[in-house]
Amino acid sequence: MPYIAGITTATPPNLLRQRDAKRFASELFGGDIGHLLPVFDNALIDERHFATEIEWFFQPHSFTEANDRYIEVSLALAEEVVTKLAASGGIGTDEFDAIFFVSTTGLSTPSIDARLFNRIHFNSHIKRIPIWGLGCAAGVGGIARASEYVRAFPTHRALVVSTELCSLAFQLHDRSKSNIIAAALFADGAAACLVAGDEVPRPRNGLAHPSIVGTLSTTYSNTLDVMGWRISSEGFQIVLSRDIPSIVTSLVRENIEEILGTHTLTIPDIKHYIAHPGGAKVMEAYAEALHLANGELQPSFDILRSHGNMSSATVFFIMERVLCETRGEMGSYGLAAALGPGFSSELVLLQW
Repeated sequence: MPYIAGITTATPPNLLRQRDAKRFASELFGGDIGHLLPVFDNALIDERHFATEIEWFFQPHSFTEANDRYIEVSLALAEEVVTKLAASGGIGTDEFDAIFFVSTTGLSTPSIDARLFNRIHFNSHIKRIPIWGLGCAAGVGGIARASEYVRAFPTHRALVVSTELCSLAFQLHDRSKSNIIAAALFADGAAACLVAGDEVPRPRNGLAHPSIVGTLSTTYSNTLDVMGWRISSEGFQIVLSRDIPSIVTSLVRENIEEILGTHTLTIPDIKHYIAHPGGAKVMEAYAEALHLANGELQPSFDILRSHGNMSSATVFFIMERVLCETRGEMGSYGLAAALGPGFSSELVLLQW
């Protein structure tokens, strides 16, 4: 079976503590959002990293300016995580056979993975699969698509790279509740994950290397307005439905039982959860739907607290932590899960 051969993560250098973010939002919007400021406290976030210094957000910027910054910072972060990943696995960057690049917070043609060819020595015949628009679900979705690729080519290594610069979508003159919630929740980060075919020797890089047992992708009908972007002349305007936690409660369990049933497993068989923390209420909805009360979601809560919601990149930060903590475990099962625009779900079943 395909397996996770390595993960590396990175954040941009601009650190913002949540209490300062709340103060800046209050100064920026004044009394217009006073009733919304508690969302900064309720988000259960201590600090986040941004692609630019906080002063940048106090000035208007065109879509072009923000997107140019997206390309610049994404490229630098992608180079960092890919280089680190190759080094940690003791392989050359020219040994990757495919690259799945996932992102939804900026636009680039040629895509970021193509631009990396000017920074990194890739195999000139590497297969490039850029994926745009899956949002927060793209990290788990990227792993799923990469695992399907290496099932067909079991001697290959597939690279999944995520860069998400959510902060650059901030709208200076948008005083809507969704924009304020986004300002309190979202952050920037990047990651690279190596998915290897079962004929690739397992590296000795200090991580657990769970096998990818199965995947499940689901798109729910009539849910296009639950989550996404409204792309205007000013840039990306966030679309977030207040119904997301209730949707999680009502639909997630059924999805998870479906993938587990395919492998004659049940929810109690899952020991490790790598759940994308869309927000504190979303995590609470996961816990309610799955009847989890023994700290199973703690890694997700911890990454949310220390990094915020970095869209598709977040799940790799959680997975990196879990893999470091589960070295030597054999036979236990884990589940990576994320929700995104569509409205859609991506699941990956893992076994140590």
